[in-house]
Amino acid sequence: MTKTTESIRISVVIPAYNKERWISRAIDSVLSQTRPAEEVLVVDDGSVDQTGRMAEKYGEKVRIIRQKNAGPGDARNTGIREAGGNWIAFLDADDQWLPEKLQLQTEHLQRHPDLTWTTGNYTECLCESKYRAPALSEQACRKQLDGKEALADYLSSYAKGFTGHTDTMLIRRDLLEQVGGFPPGLRRFEDLDLWLRIAYLYPKIGFLAVPLAVHHLEAGGHVSVLYEGNQVGVDLIERHLKLAARQNRLEAFQPLAVHLLRRWMRGMLFDPQQAVHIRAMLSTFSDLLPASVQRQYRWLTAFPRGTAAGCHAVSKILRLFRLRRRAVRKPVRSRT
Repeated sequence: MTKTTESIRISVVIPAYNKERWISRAIDSVLSQTRPAEEVLVVDDGSVDQTGRMAEKYGEKVRIIRQKNAGPGDARNTGIREAGGNWIAFLDADDQWLPEKLQLQTEHLQRHPDLTWTTGNYTECLCESKYRAPALSEQACRKQLDGKEALADYLSSYAKGFTGHTDTMLIRRDLLEQVGGFPPGLRRFEDLDLWLRIAYLYPKIGFLAVPLAVHHLEAGGHVSVLYEGNQVGVDLIERHLKLAARQNRLEAFQPLAVHLLRRWMRGMLFDPQQAVHIRAMLSTFSDLLPASVQRQYRWLTAFPRGTAAGCHAVSKILRLFRLRRRAVRKPVRSRT
C-alpha cells in the first residue's frame, strides 16, 4: 500500500523527568513543525519539579500522562501504549526538533512505502561552548548513501556512524509492539537495545542526511559511558550475542559488538580507576575481541594514570586546534 499524508498519523512521545528548564523548548519545537503531528504526549516520569506544570501551559495541544518514576524506556513505553497514531516519533525533553523534521520524514516515507522505520542525521550542540555541528558531515553522509535514502542493514551501518538518534527515529507503532518496545527497567542503553532488536527482523532503515534534531549535550540528566554503565554495557553485548544468534544475525552483530566495546574502552581510558573494568571486558570478550586489540588495551591499562594523563593531553590539543570530529560532553554521574 502506498502511504499518503492521511495514512501516516504521527504521535510524538516526550518522556520527561525533572526537565522544567528545557521541556518548553522541546514542546515548542514539536508544535512549530511545518508538518504538524497528530498528537503530542508528554509522559511525566515522576518529576518532583515543575515539569508537569510547564507542560500543562500548552492546554489541549499537549496530552500529559503522569506515572511514578520508572526511567526513560518505561516512560516511552507508556507513551506508545497511549498513542493513537500508527507512527511513533520520540523526542527527549532536553532536546529539540528542527522545524521541517516531520515534513521531511513524512515525504521520505511516501517515497519509500516499504520502510517500517526511519531515522536521520542530527546536530550536536555544546551551546554554552558555542559548539554546534552535525553528528555526520552532510557531504560525507550523502557520499556514503550514494544517492539512496535508506541503509541496507542498520547493524553494518552503525559502526560507520549511521547510528541515528532517539530524537530522529520514526517507527511504525505495530513494529514497536511486535518487538516488545523498550526493555522494562533498563535505564542505560535502552534505546540501542530496541534498535538492535528491530534490526534483527527489519535490517533496512530509512536515513536522511540532513540534520533533523538538535541533541543538547550540556543538558542535565545524561550519563557518560566513561563513568557509568560498564556492567550494563557488558550485559547488553552478552544478551545480544545470544539474541542475534537466535535470529541468524550473529555474523552481522559481532563487528558492531567489537565497535561498541572498543569505543567504550577508549572512553574509559580517561579515568585511571576504570582500568580494572577495561581488563574485565577484555577477559569477558576474549573470544570476540581481536588479539591485537586485547594486547593494546592490556598495555594501556598497565599504566592507567599515565594513560589517562596522555588521553587528557591529546584531547586538550584537539580542542585547542578544533581537530575533534565529534563533540564530547563533560560526564555527569546520575540519571533517573
